[in-house]
Amino acid sequence: QVQLVESGGGSVQAGGSLRLSCVSPTYINYCMAWFRQAPGKEREAVAAIDKDSRTNYADSVKGRFTISKDFGKNTLYLQMNSLKPEDTALYFCASVRAYWCGGGWYSTGRYDDWGQGTQVTVSS
Repeated sequence: QVQLVESGGGSVQAGGSLRLSCVSPTYINYCMAWFRQAPGKEREAVAAIDKDSRTNYADSVKGRFTISKDFGKNTLYLQMNSLKPEDTALYFCASVRAYWCGGGWYSTGRYDDWGQGTQVTVSS
């Protein structure tokens, strides 16, 4: 049973914006995160948000990306602005059955469940 369903990926020119969504009634009250994986590279953390909407960001996206939750819609978002070609990747939603993301929020091993991914392509 798929418990994390992503959408919102697409192709955009550098400097543009996209908003990714991840619907999950199961995990919305727990720690949730966005990761990304470019071809030939390891999966890396982008941002995480915990039960009380406290957030963490990778240095590479600080000031450009915003992670948020809409509890009424059971949806996690990633608003991506000022996109760069190096942001091109398959983006994954992830979650763990814990309220707090903690210091290990950036580790793939922290998370129990993953979405199928949504592709983001940024052209120069």
